[in-house]
Amino acid sequence: MSMRSGVLTMGGSAAPKQNKRVTITDVARHAGVSVAAVSKVLRNAYGVSPGMQQRVRAAIAELDYRPQAAARGMRGRTYTIGVLLDNVRNAFFADILDGIQEELRTSEYTVLIGAAGFDPDEQAKTIRSMVDRQMDGLILIAPGTSRAEVLATAAATPTVVIGHHDGTDAHDSVVDADDTGAELVVDHLVALGHQDIALVSAPGTKANQWKRTPEVVLADGYRAAMERHGLAEHVRVHHAAYSDEGGFKAGMTLLTAERRPTAVMTGADVAALGIYRAAHELGLRIPDDLSLAGYNNTALAALAPVQLTSVDQAGRTMGSSAARMLIERVEGRRDRAMQTSMTPRLVVRGSTAALSGS
Repeated sequence: MSMRSGVLTMGGSAAPKQNKRVTITDVARHAGVSVAAVSKVLRNAYGVSPGMQQRVRAAIAELDYRPQAAARGMRGRTYTIGVLLDNVRNAFFADILDGIQEELRTSEYTVLIGAAGFDPDEQAKTIRSMVDRQMDGLILIAPGTSRAEVLATAAATPTVVIGHHDGTDAHDSVVDADDTGAELVVDHLVALGHQDIALVSAPGTKANQWKRTPEVVLADGYRAAMERHGLAEHVRVHHAAYSDEGGFKAGMTLLTAERRPTAVMTGADVAALGIYRAAHELGLRIPDDLSLAGYNNTALAALAPVQLTSVDQAGRTMGSSAARMLIERVEGRRDRAMQTSMTPRLVVRGSTAALSGS
């Protein structure tokens, strides 16, 4: 038995050769480019022509080249991006994730999702777990964990926060003009003759130190619009979780109240569907007995039986913007924090109608 060139031989006969692992050099040779060019394509770096991208990607596919995670980690990257969200049943998050995946599709980055629930401590635990696994960057969707925790994380790991309007130099942000979105809904409902318009919004918590969360900005816009229309005495904000069950409980409370609102707007489509279910259980018809508006304009809103009027805040674009901003920071193309804002638009469907007698 002897060993020659790394191949085990016995009785003078060579054993079958093992498949050699494809290297970045093999890819470069196959594509007819330099190793540096292949590295640029793998890093999704600037300055790579579409033709170069195509040649290198084709060579990677033909050779089935897979960079070793351990080797990449030794160079300071794991090529993993962590995404934190609270509720996988919120269809709006699916829109955001689609945008993230779309932006990263041609890169070497893999997206790993942490669905941590609504509890701030569980969210903090999930964020720390992502950091411990040396993920290259984090995208936090409306985190309920404390602002101090997020700022401490962002100081060590590139981070993008989606939803919260609080400005900072520590992390990038992608937000929607939620106050404008609320005003669009109120203006629409008032034009239909409604005055008693209630808002169902997530509760939030003062203990987490965020001052300008989406629900806060949404409520500010709602109040401002109601006051502008001379309806300050009709302002009613009911706090509920952005979930079907949260919306259902809110609906049962509002729709059995002595002074029942004629219209309800919510901060999320998923909560609006819960209110829809409560109305059905109480024998109320939408929009004949109650006008209902959501927020996010998810795919559920357009379903034929639902036809929910909703505010479109471009979830897919929010996700792609967040991913693009994060990779810029991870790869050192930018070292200053920035905030990107989406402009909402109202999509009117069959769940809102003129108030009877208007």
